[in-house]
Amino acid sequence: MKKFQNLVPIKDMKIEKEISMNKVIEQMFESGGFTAKNLGIGVNILEKMLNDENCLKFLSFPACIIATGTRGIIKDMIKRKFFDLIITTCGTLDHDIARNWKDYYHGDFLMNDKELHKKSINRLGNVLMPNESYGLIIEEKITQFIKEIYIEKKNELSTYELIWEIGKRIQNEDSIIYWCYKNKIPMIVPGITDGAVGYQIWQFSQDHNFKIDILKDEKLISDLVWNAKKSGALIIGGGISKHHTIWWNQFKNGLDYAVYITTAVEWDGSLSGARPREAVSWGKINERAKFVMIEEDATIALPIIYASLLERL
Repeated sequence: MKKFQNLVPIKDMKIEKEISMNKVIEQMFESGGFTAKNLGIGVNILEKMLNDENCLKFLSFPACIIATGTRGIIKDMIKRKFFDLIITTCGTLDHDIARNWKDYYHGDFLMNDKELHKKSINRLGNVLMPNESYGLIIEEKITQFIKEIYIEKKNELSTYELIWEIGKRIQNEDSIIYWCYKNKIPMIVPGITDGAVGYQIWQFSQDHNFKIDILKDEKLISDLVWNAKKSGALIIGGGISKHHTIWWNQFKNGLDYAVYITTAVEWDGSLSGARPREAVSWGKINERAKFVMIEEDATIALPIIYASLLERL
């Protein structure tokens, strides 16, 4: 039996009335399997990261979750200044802006998409967005905002500066963009033209001297990373947001903390499915970093993680 003396036993979970979310997370960690344990590990890592005053904290996520109620979790984390820098996609701007004035609706993955198209309703998974709740309202508001910004002779902006200008005009506390402006947290969108907001910017630029300076975004990230003693990231999903986050962190010997949340598979070689250990080989995550992969739908995992962090912090 001596050879087993360092093993930690599995403990059964015991959920009772009025149990705190943090106690649930602790029990998930002690339960030993499978994704539940990784969720517990992830909360422990994020707690250490958020309490580390020497750590530059990144939040990376794709736009799709902003079409859901998970938008409220992202907004609250930014409102509470959990992160120093946000990297996302243009669709985040689209959904956040649209939902300030219009509703999205419950749908189903198996709805008849031909019929939806005939009714001018767009489907994102099981979320429905009528044209008036998406394209039309975005065109109206972004055209208005860009004209105001242009009149103020601000005709060449980075994406984070543009987002602050939009946030200043939204003045809605339900908005992610508003809180980025309010707390002066840079939100960087490397693929700014890949969405409805980006398209409206391009349209406006056709007859106005209006430009987006993405290299200014890169200068900001470079300055922050090169001056950081430590860095950490909560990386939700994959794509350009994820890669931009880990790419820049290789220049400071990699992330010191990394929590991935994704449902993407590893075996197709995609970045979205690549595990943290692969990023170690590139130097994008430090060899001695605390990291974990939580293989779960972010709309399930993130509210649980956030509720636990609120109790701990």
